[in-house]
Amino acid sequence: MLNISNNKITNVDLTTFKSGKEIFTKEYHKRFKQFLLVFSVIILIILFLPWTQNISSKGNVTTLRPNQRPQTLQSQIPGRIEQWYVQEGDFVKEGDTILRISEVKSEYFDNQLARRTQDQLNIKTQSIDAYRNKVIALENQIKALQNERVLKLEQAKNKLTQAHLKVKSDSIDLEAIKTKQSIAEIQLERVVNLQKEGLKAVKDVEEKRAKFQEANAKLISQENKYLTSQNNVINAKLAISTLNATYQDKLAKARSSLFTAKSATLDTEVQVSKLETSVANYTKRSSLLYITAPQDGFINKAIKSGIGETFKEGEQLVGIMPANYELAVEMYVRPIDLPLVHIGEDVRVQFDGWPAIVFSGWPNVSYGTYGAKVVAIENFISDNGMYRVLLAPNKDAEPWPTAIRVGSGAKTIALLDNVPIWFELWRQLNSFPPNFYQPQDSKKVEKSKLKKLK
Repeated sequence: MLNISNNKITNVDLTTFKSGKEIFTKEYHKRFKQFLLVFSVIILIILFLPWTQNISSKGNVTTLRPNQRPQTLQSQIPGRIEQWYVQEGDFVKEGDTILRISEVKSEYFDNQLARRTQDQLNIKTQSIDAYRNKVIALENQIKALQNERVLKLEQAKNKLTQAHLKVKSDSIDLEAIKTKQSIAEIQLERVVNLQKEGLKAVKDVEEKRAKFQEANAKLISQENKYLTSQNNVINAKLAISTLNATYQDKLAKARSSLFTAKSATLDTEVQVSKLETSVANYTKRSSLLYITAPQDGFINKAIKSGIGETFKEGEQLVGIMPANYELAVEMYVRPIDLPLVHIGEDVRVQFDGWPAIVFSGWPNVSYGTYGAKVVAIENFISDNGMYRVLLAPNKDAEPWPTAIRVGSGAKTIALLDNVPIWFELWRQLNSFPPNFYQPQDSKKVEKSKLKKLK
């Protein structure tokens, strides 16, 4: 103490008093401390409980197969609405007529267009038969000309052979006559010499001279025959050449006519083919004037509703919802979470409109959620920057509600690895991603691939 005052401080034991004893000897917060101790023990135990890591996402109810999803009906041709046979909400079977349309293009206004085109097709088909008969006639004419040419050439060759033989015969006769003429000349000279000597009479000389003159005449005649036979050989060769040229010209003209007929046949066949295509197109187009249901379903909405309203080809006319479908859910996951999702993994789904108590880390104690499995994972990112995952009902879990409609909302919880709660809290505080792991099936597939590569 500072000993400022002369008064001394005396320590008084307050516990000797009744009120002091009541206050200072009593243990306050004993139960609260016990509660804190028990609570701390419970929290410590809870931290070691298992927790299922998960990826939460929002999605929509859809169908498992593309042909079961809502669709719109379009017309393959432009037209004008003439009559509706259904109204919104009606059930239609496959092939039922939904509406009738009419043509808006002037080239298709004729109601008998297909029949008239069929008549043109029949006439053109008959033209093909006529051209084919002409082709056959020309082919027969060509064969006849070829046979005639062969016979004529053989005849001309025979004449040529005869001319050659006549030349040989005339040449032999010419040589014989030359020999006789030379003999007659020698005899004449001999008789003339004998007559000069007085051994022969003038009469004998005149006879020999006459024979000599006769031999000369025969020689000239035979030479003329020989030249004539040579000229016949030349004429026979010229006749053969003329026959070849004549028949080649005739065959060329016949072949030209044949090719013209064949070309006309092919051109007519092309026209027939075009007419057949036109008939098929006109017949098909006539059937397109009635819009029919592609499958059993319900009429959702009439997009083009007015009578007389025109539209272009490909425009949506009416929406239809298939009657038979298998429900599925499409969810979207972030790119960072995509490697954690695998086909066949379990997912819990909460549908909009169905009450649920959800413990994301303890799916077994959640209420109001339904089981699903991953059946498809999109390989390309969607417009919203996430990847689309398709879920199908888990057949081993409880069935989905039957009143679910396609297009309603859903919340999904993709179940991943099981870890302690303290580890999950530590991961969340550090913003780490969930544990990356591979299912057993995918590991086996990867091992088999590595073995094949080796």
